[in-house]
Amino acid sequence: MTSEPHTNTPGTVLVQGPAVDLDNVTVVRIEPSRKWVTPKLGELWEYRELLYFFVWRDIKVRYKQTAIGAGWAVFQPLITMIIFAVVFRTFANVPSDGLPYSVFSYAGLLSWTLFASALTRSITSLVGQSHLISKVYFPRLIVPIAATISGIVDFAIAFLILVGMMIWYGIVPAWPLLSLPFFIAMTLAAALAIGLWLSALNVKYRDVAYSTPLLISLWMFLSPIAYPISQVPDHWRSLYNLNPMTGVVTGFRWALLGSDVPDPVSLAMSTVVIIAVFIGGIFYFKRMEQTFADIV
Repeated sequence: MTSEPHTNTPGTVLVQGPAVDLDNVTVVRIEPSRKWVTPKLGELWEYRELLYFFVWRDIKVRYKQTAIGAGWAVFQPLITMIIFAVVFRTFANVPSDGLPYSVFSYAGLLSWTLFASALTRSITSLVGQSHLISKVYFPRLIVPIAATISGIVDFAIAFLILVGMMIWYGIVPAWPLLSLPFFIAMTLAAALAIGLWLSALNVKYRDVAYSTPLLISLWMFLSPIAYPISQVPDHWRSLYNLNPMTGVVTGFRWALLGSDVPDPVSLAMSTVVIIAVFIGGIFYFKRMEQTFADIV
């Protein structure tokens, strides 16, 4: 049975025990910052073990209690490739830069699936960790970062199918293969950059998560996945290059399949856009982070 606190003398409150002199008590008020907060990126290193735990847990539970398990990592890009081959190659006769269309489209889908899946998980990551965010302090940046990084396992599994297709068609990668880690990093950076903005917004407006599948579907057709960039009219090329995935996808194909060298302007614009969105996303995320525990 809990007794109600009562006032004994002015300035003193008794609650189930000895009196506490409020005149000697320091009161600390915790409230959201009203200013832009400088990101404390050093905290990410201090909490690196927690980041590892989040990544490992996400990988373990992703396909738990599924019939085909990690096969879903291959199923989605493979089925999409078949659809693209029928629609774009058979019916529309879309060129493929001198490469077998199945390999051409699957290579593009591989990089796109890595981006799309990482972005989707990043957007919903904060809401999914609401039970921790509302109770325990840790750098909230860890949550979308872990959600983004965990997608590399699915990518590695689906990549094996591309290797088999390259062997089947006798495609041997050359020295550009050394640049593949750079384009993988760009893909994850693009997903995280956009995910920082949208995951913070999704905490306050859950409509963001519902609109994500439509956004990703439209974005895919605005990227050179099913068609080469040479099919984009020249007068639209500058605007088209603002899409950060334009340089990433073309660079990905160049690194693996030896297709045309990516346009330096396109690659530079993709890099600049990713960096700009990433830096802005960090500051916006940190600004909104002050209210996560109250809203989520």
